[in-house]
Amino acid sequence: MKKLMLAMFVVVIAVGLAAAQGGPYPGPFTGTYGTATTSGAGYTAGTGLSGYDILGAHQNGGRGCAGCHAPHSGSAGGGGNVGTYTGTQTDPLSGSDALFGQDVAPLLGYQLKMGNGITETLPGESTAYTTQTAELEGIAMCLACHDGVVAKGGMMVGTSWEQRMNLLPAGVYGTHLIPTLLGNDSGDGNTSGYANDHPVGVNATLAAVGVASSLTFTTSSAGNLATITPATTAYKAFVANYGYPAIAGSVWSFGVAIQSTDTTGATAFITCTTCHNQHSMYVYTASPSYGVGYQGATAKIVAGGSYPTYFFINSPYNPGAGNNNPQLAASTTQFCRQCHFDTSNENAGVTTVQTQF
Repeated sequence: MKKLMLAMFVVVIAVGLAAAQGGPYPGPFTGTYGTATTSGAGYTAGTGLSGYDILGAHQNGGRGCAGCHAPHSGSAGGGGNVGTYTGTQTDPLSGSDALFGQDVAPLLGYQLKMGNGITETLPGESTAYTTQTAELEGIAMCLACHDGVVAKGGMMVGTSWEQRMNLLPAGVYGTHLIPTLLGNDSGDGNTSGYANDHPVGVNATLAAVGVASSLTFTTSSAGNLATITPATTAYKAFVANYGYPAIAGSVWSFGVAIQSTDTTGATAFITCTTCHNQHSMYVYTASPSYGVGYQGATAKIVAGGSYPTYFFINSPYNPGAGNNNPQLAASTTQFCRQCHFDTSNENAGVTTVQTQF
């Protein structure tokens, strides 16, 4: 499958440079919570943030890109072991994938017991950097900061940055702080802090959630997806009303992963980076190649269009848009229906409900 590798680091640097030059994307947003419309889309694109660096929380307290990607020397250049901060490097391959600047050895082989009883055992070192890179790049590297048990969350205070910075839409969320250290909360009475978290990993497949039969996968080789396209009339209608960016991914990475031996896409599975784009906190931008190649010209997410999102969600996801029109579905709901298609309007035969972005 497509590797993040050096390209991931280059994208991060490019984003940082673009932000410094006064705006990374030609998005239509105006004002702090101003109304935005998407050129050519024919509908209101809702409200969202603007005027903030899109890396947001992932500026890493000022360290910026180097908080995740060390340009030199891997974890030795990034601060040491994620579990103990002793400065002892235990991963001899640190930095060799995506120039990742933390030692992920404490997470290799780590078992996550997640919601609905689904487990994920992260790969060991021998396969993490060879046949199981999707789990390394899309789960372990994320948990190097967001675990809270094995990895203690350096640079983090453990609560939502958007909430602490007073950037969430007024009246939508309560006052309780939203946790960001996933393994260190009350899940399952804290027997496993992940028991209240959405499953990820090789057992969290699109077949298990029932949407795989609505899609067609092609592969260019084992472990390398070539295309993901809608396969049924109902799912095509959903794509026309919202899209499926979390599944289909972006121009530089597929949203879902497949196991290295898979030649059909039958085992396509969810990682953290299926639902989250770690490089853009509040703007979802559909690349031209993604919009045309995967969604088609009638998709509501227009190629090249920019849409509000929150929490680094890799799709339009805007709780601030509200739901004041019963003939529109909130983008926050549509986001989940990409995989949970059995709950969609289109699966029930209702094809006229479009999206409130």
